[in-house]
Amino acid sequence: MTQHQTIAGSCLCGSIKFEIAPPSTAFKYCHCTRCRKATGTAHAANVFVPQSQFKWLAGESLIKRFDLPGAKRFAVSFCTQCGTRMPHKSAGNDNMLIPAGVLDAAPDIQPDSSIFWGSKAGWFVETSALPKHEEYGK
Repeated sequence: MTQHQTIAGSCLCGSIKFEIAPPSTAFKYCHCTRCRKATGTAHAANVFVPQSQFKWLAGESLIKRFDLPGAKRFAVSFCTQCGTRMPHKSAGNDNMLIPAGVLDAAPDIQPDSSIFWGSKAGWFVETSALPKHEEYGK
């Protein structure tokens, strides 16, 4: 990977660092109940890149992975220092799943779909329907 082509990423405390080399293969919002539990939000925002386009730069030993028992494909990895979700190898293919929020710059791709839409949270409201504030709202 050459430096000018890469997008850096890190955890909240800065102990774990990585980089990806575009092009990304997909960017999905996942509304499944597992992703909602794992993120504490309405959906996960995940970017995917082939494993050959991913490189750990620091802190890989600080990562803990949890594979959900009985699940074919579900796993989460996180920083043991600060709890930030971290990239991990996807089961069943050669892709790395990158939580989009841990990238230090915008990815090279926009979200291409919302998956498990039928499982979305009953309280989810499209952001276009909400008022916008630069900082804390009223």
